[in-house]
Amino acid sequence: MTITQVPGTYNIVGSNQDKNGIAYKGVLELALNEHNRIVAKWLINDTQEQLGTGFFKDNILVINFNYKGEDTKLYKGVAVYKCITKDLLDGFWSEKHGNPLYLGEERCYRVSTQQRELVN
Repeated sequence: MTITQVPGTYNIVGSNQDKNGIAYKGVLELALNEHNRIVAKWLINDTQEQLGTGFFKDNILVINFNYKGEDTKLYKGVAVYKCITKDLLDGFWSEKHGNPLYLGEERCYRVSTQQRELVN
């Protein structure tokens, strides 16, 4: 897989970085900037926006992300995805102040162009 195949829209299913692994759903938008670095934007459960930047090598995608919590504090973390195919990413993530005994998990499924047109 090449870096130019990574950009797109992905539906995500994940679990949080805690003992209960509370599930969530969302959308991940991946794009490339002028330096061929990854620019990411998550929308979790239709309410929480997270932003990140990262890089891609050997079918591994690494993104440093941040978001403002409900308490207005800035939270930071890193997400790591293995690109199983161009349409499937399998990953894990951790926040700086999350429970160090656990990792969050996320699976990302590319939304086809036809699916995007049906939504719009």
